[in-house]
Amino acid sequence: MGSSSLPRPPLHTVLPPLILGTATFNTQYVTDPLSMPYRDIVAHAIDLGVNCFDTSPYYGPSEILLGSALDALMNPQPTDANPSPVPLDRSSFKIVTKAGRIVMNEFDYSPAYIRYSVLRSLQRLHTSYVDLVYCHDVEFVSPAETLAAVRELRRLRDEEGVVRYVGISGFPVDVLCSLAEMILAETGEPLDAVLSYGHFTIQNRALGLPWIAPDFDGNGAGSPLARLKAAGVGVVLNASILGMGLLTNRGIPVDPEPELANDSPLAKWHPSPPELRLACKKLAALAATEDERLESVAIRWALETWARVGAAADIGVCASTQSLKVGATVCGVSSIAELQETVAEWRGVMALLETPAVAEEATLARREKVLALVEGKFWPSLGPWLDYVWASPGPGFVNTRREEDRGTAPDDGVVAPYDIPSRPPSPSNLTACNPSNPILLTPTYASRVNI
Repeated sequence: MGSSSLPRPPLHTVLPPLILGTATFNTQYVTDPLSMPYRDIVAHAIDLGVNCFDTSPYYGPSEILLGSALDALMNPQPTDANPSPVPLDRSSFKIVTKAGRIVMNEFDYSPAYIRYSVLRSLQRLHTSYVDLVYCHDVEFVSPAETLAAVRELRRLRDEEGVVRYVGISGFPVDVLCSLAEMILAETGEPLDAVLSYGHFTIQNRALGLPWIAPDFDGNGAGSPLARLKAAGVGVVLNASILGMGLLTNRGIPVDPEPELANDSPLAKWHPSPPELRLACKKLAALAATEDERLESVAIRWALETWARVGAAADIGVCASTQSLKVGATVCGVSSIAELQETVAEWRGVMALLETPAVAEEATLARREKVLALVEGKFWPSLGPWLDYVWASPGPGFVNTRREEDRGTAPDDGVVAPYDIPSRPPSPSNLTACNPSNPILLTPTYASRVNI
């Protein structure tokens, strides 16, 4: 039931250029993710042609909610209005998850825990394999730990068939580059993918420099993307194009305490300094002078510019045709309206990339308007905060995982079914769909998730 018998073509021919991120299915972004229309969001994404989903066990109930939504589509129940629903085939969409980060300051990259995490993800996601797994936020652990985790993920790929592609994710770009180079040197095999977040936005362009500089001569030697390409990385993905909520009309308040009463959890955990939050808040006012929302401008600029940079640096994925390669982006949404807005902007981008000679005048005009706003107003307004990067991990970080717990997997029944050779696990005999199962659902969610 795993993926070992399935072909593994290059990842750039497999991943789509627009991926729905579900970090927003989490209390870090919304007060109550269980009240979100998560099933409708996932179903509508499929209808709109968005057929790849990014999640993580670190994102609170995200895997559980995404798995519930996908299971409802793969095993639809007849209704009076639709007595013979057509099941969604697992091969028609991709699932991407992560492993190694447990909670905010707790990490375990040991092979035993990585295996446990992946197998638990399979149960939560109602699938027998995951298309791509990242080591989550690699800057918080040692290079040796990352190497061990990558080796285990590849073993899960080759021996157990539950993983198809392997990558790493994280915040500091130089760390991602160094680890990709180290993994190639140590194993002789490059990473399939690297996920970078928050480093190619209208505020922080670091991942794409010098490719977007006005005087760029086509030689990106020494740049992050050139290093990743030289390390053999198949695909570099860009995520958090709104800066984890920083680049929105609402923005992030400077003082977290008063905001707690306003049902916005971002202020308390977001790593941005107060001055950067204020600088980004000014961008919303500038956008309003042009009858634009900051979110729309930020999404459009990042989607289009990264699509072009990904193509130029040759770290993108195939778009609608095998001959068109573009940079891939992970976009998180928390409502149908946000999903529709993102897809509409992406379609405008693709219209310009696929058939620029016949692009509609309105599409061209929007592109010019966005560029004028970003380059002519936003960047000058940001001043010293343009391309500012906060430290990750922050000062004083300590991994709170107890030494005696590292290298062990919880004895909670997750691993056992996979250790019985005569009974390979499949979605039909996994127990993740039981809301009363304490293995997979914390008490907070167990009584409320309709799975």
